Amino acid sequence: MCTLALLGLAGTALSAGGALVEGQQQKQMADYQAKAYEQQALADAQSTAFEQSQERHKQDLLQAQARAQAGASGVGMAGSPTEVLAANARQGQLDLDAMLYGSQLRQNNLNSQAAISRFSGKQAVTASIFNAGSALVGGLSKIYDPAKSQTSSMAVGTAPTRSVIFGSSPLRAAWAGNT
Repeated sequence: MCTLALLGLAGTALSAGGALVEGQQQKQMADYQAKAYEQQALADAQSTAFEQSQERHKQDLLQAQARAQAGASGVGMAGSPTEVLAANARQGQLDLDAMLYGSQLRQNNLNSQAAISRFSGKQAVTASIFNAGSALVGGLSKIYDPAKSQTSSMAVGTAPTRSVIFGSSPLRAAWAGNT
């Protein structure tokens, strides 16, 4: 009986330990996912900075070409050509701002996903603690159940010590000494 109790206790301990380990593993996966989201946000910021630089360079070239064409045509830079160049510059800046805004939205989304992932990891650890506690309480209650303990001790006290068995059923007889 003691061996069964020890086996039950060992099983309960393994079950509780397994629940705790599972929670830690889920937290590690959530932290890894959060880092991946943060790296994606950083990569997006770097990519957008590069694209903005390329766009700014392209706009500068277009502005220079427009000034050169206006000068080559003999038109002075005052009046309409200046207004066109200024309008082009404003539109170019709006394009750059739109690129930056889109990048910031994507970065915010990725950083939010990282925060959610970390939160779910913390929740998994908390849940694993409750699962481990439940396994301990459930396992310990199965090891020692007073109702089962009394029933089994009564059964041991009333069980016959000798019997004659014919086929698959015991036959109790006075001559066998087990009445």
